[in-house]
Amino acid sequence: MKIVLLYLIVINIITFTVYVIDKRLSKTPRRRIPEATLLGLAALGGSVGAWMAMYTVRHKTKHLQFVLGVPAILFLQLALVWWLLTR
Repeated sequence: MKIVLLYLIVINIITFTVYVIDKRLSKTPRRRIPEATLLGLAALGGSVGAWMAMYTVRHKTKHLQFVLGVPAILFLQLALVWWLLTR
């Protein structure tokens, strides 16, 4: 259980950081981080970090696939955790 908790902390810190980096890159002519990567990090357990970054630095909040997708991923992950803990 400690390994899972550590994994979730690390993946959420990484996800938050990647979203912030992409936000900064959006203000430059440099290459951006693909949206599939951003959503993939959320799906790998970083949905809390993604959601926090979206509303902390106002990144991807006008993109419907993020506004609906990240909370949906978070809900599914919470449902999975609940199911695993109650079975």
